[in-house]
Amino acid sequence: MLADLTAGAVEDAEQRRLAQPFEAVERRALAQKPALDALAALAPADRVKIIAEVKRASPSRGDLAEIPDPALQAARYEQGGASAISVLTEGRRFKGTLADLEAVRAAVSLPVLRKDFIATEYQVLEARAAGADIVLLIVAGLDQATLTSLHTLVRDLGMTPLVETHSLDEVHRAADIGAQLIGVNARNLSTFELDRDLFGRLAGHLPAGAVKIAESAVLAPADVAHYRAAGADVVLIGEALVTSDPVTTLQSFLEAGS
Repeated sequence: MLADLTAGAVEDAEQRRLAQPFEAVERRALAQKPALDALAALAPADRVKIIAEVKRASPSRGDLAEIPDPALQAARYEQGGASAISVLTEGRRFKGTLADLEAVRAAVSLPVLRKDFIATEYQVLEARAAGADIVLLIVAGLDQATLTSLHTLVRDLGMTPLVETHSLDEVHRAADIGAQLIGVNARNLSTFELDRDLFGRLAGHLPAGAVKIAESAVLAPADVAHYRAAGADVVLIGEALVTSDPVTTLQSFLEAGS
């Protein structure tokens, strides 16, 4: 599944490249205002922090919410106390677009994450050109050389890489490249099965000083409390926020992680 999603995302990016060549997107990326400091926004604190996600659908759950106005959704997340906004830009299975990210960037003052299946320099440049401050890099979908080069490019453009892991080996690979923002995704992107306790098993192996992010398997305040007790600095939440009132749901999640 992960290989198919990544291949599809790269293919779609190559189609966009026909209309917007590499050099044109690079110029737009370099002309953007400086990226916001995501490490400062997500730094460990006396309560959990939340990355709230704009997410219309997923391969595992199908359609979740229409979200006709992603900017309004993101503004409500900021009102509810989110520390950053994640925007799904993958179009085939998640029904997102880069236009969603651009709209969110214009609507909020928080760091914005481009969540997609990033495997090429062009996709990283697209993220910066659209105003992203954070770019997701999934260790399982990249060989170490590509992971290293993309991690370096994201940082060179002033953004922060969010390096996503699913196993102890992947945690070691993230540490080897000096990742400072590391996520542990409870969802296996090969089988799409969930393991809510995976974060707890890996948290002690994450590098000292790294911001620790728990991803997936959050539907109720108790799930946030579970991750916080296991050592999470940040929890990334999507489905539970797009299928409920985001402001009140966020507030209940933040209280649970205090």
